[in-house]
Amino acid sequence: MAFTALHPEAGRLDASQPDLGGGLAWSDIYRARPRPGLTCPECGWGVHAKHTPRPRRLRIFAHDAGRPPECTMAEESWEHHMLKLEMAAAIRAAGWHAELEVPAQDRTWRADVMATSPDGARRMAWEAQLSPITVDDIRARTDRYRAHGIDVCWVSPHARTPVWMGEVPSIRVRPPLGPDPWTVDDGLAGFNAAAGRWEFREEPLPHFVAWVLRGSVITRRTLPAYRRVSRTVEDEYQTYVRDLWWTSRKSAQAQVEHEQMRLQREAEAQAREAERQKRAAEAARKREERAADNRRRRAEVVERGRRAREGQAECARVLRQEAARLRRAAEEQRRARDEAEQARRAELGRNAEGIAAAWWVRLSPAQVEELFAAVIEEAEEDGVPLSNPRARAGVPAFAYGVPMHGGGLYGIVRPCPALAVLSPQLAFQRIFVRNAEEAQALIGAGLPPWRIRDLELPNPR
Repeated sequence: MAFTALHPEAGRLDASQPDLGGGLAWSDIYRARPRPGLTCPECGWGVHAKHTPRPRRLRIFAHDAGRPPECTMAEESWEHHMLKLEMAAAIRAAGWHAELEVPAQDRTWRADVMATSPDGARRMAWEAQLSPITVDDIRARTDRYRAHGIDVCWVSPHARTPVWMGEVPSIRVRPPLGPDPWTVDDGLAGFNAAAGRWEFREEPLPHFVAWVLRGSVITRRTLPAYRRVSRTVEDEYQTYVRDLWWTSRKSAQAQVEHEQMRLQREAEAQAREAERQKRAAEAARKREERAADNRRRRAEVVERGRRAREGQAECARVLRQEAARLRRAAEEQRRARDEAEQARRAELGRNAEGIAAAWWVRLSPAQVEELFAAVIEEAEEDGVPLSNPRARAGVPAFAYGVPMHGGGLYGIVRPCPALAVLSPQLAFQRIFVRNAEEAQALIGAGLPPWRIRDLELPNPR
């Protein structure tokens, strides 16, 4: 499925335009006889005019049977196509010309939607980026556009922020729930001069596109002091790092002015500190002069106090000896405690399997399955697909708790409190327990409470 095709006489056709971009009517190619020789601009295979199913009834070009499997245009998703149409409509509403699926002459790039100014002097590519891509790759693709004198904006419709957001000119959009337009909810920001920070701005996609094409919204690098930005998403406070924003010229200037003010304040603070140190040095000099006078006056007292000091020194020596004796005694007590603790841990290690078996045998098989079902449900709510949902074997390294994996170590299920002292790494893992009683047992064993997830299941009977 694609929106463009090559006509043997009219040239490049665009199904999103009323005259197909070639001065033709849809009826000239849709079910026309004899059939026009339309081909795919990407792979050269034959295509034919077609409508999508009701109720949308969009005009598209579909490949004839037997198309080459490597044609990238045929593999684009429905969501990809719909986003391209939305961007094209917004560009045209802004008074610019929009073409879909425009390739470079040297085939180094193919723009999803190419916007061209009414006078033809400016071009800007709008790319719907749905598939994963590295930051280095998207920067390279952006540079290829710039080498041809073309600006570009990358658009993601995914709920999860892509890794390249803020690395290149980019936005994230949110599809509407009803007839409203798509909404830009990331990549667009305004600078709050009073707070000294960037803040997210949400605007309808058509407004954003029009602002960009008019030049009232531009890209601006974030200065180092303002790279961190936060927002609340579904009652959760989240912090992001952004190096690049779409923003107004006013906000761009506000950032510069705020940085100048911040640097000026820092310079003033440094000057005040230098002055304070200067005054402190002068005060120290005067104190030293007074001290020298005092030392001279005390010189006569020194000899009289020598014998008294000798007595005090002897007393201090005795006190030091006693303190050393007390330290040795404390060290011996500590060593004895350490040896006892090592012996206790060694005994635990020898009996670990039996202790762990007694810990797990408290649960019936049904209660064990109930516990792991709750953990799997928790992982699904977190959006983590577990790679070992049927794991039930305890691991000694985790106090015979069961490690669950999903793109990494997700958490440890029901480690034995009595063996927790042998597994210090538990303090850095997420731990799942059946109920508050098991949670308290692990807390009593020294594990941080915030690492423990109480699944609030009933006590085993």
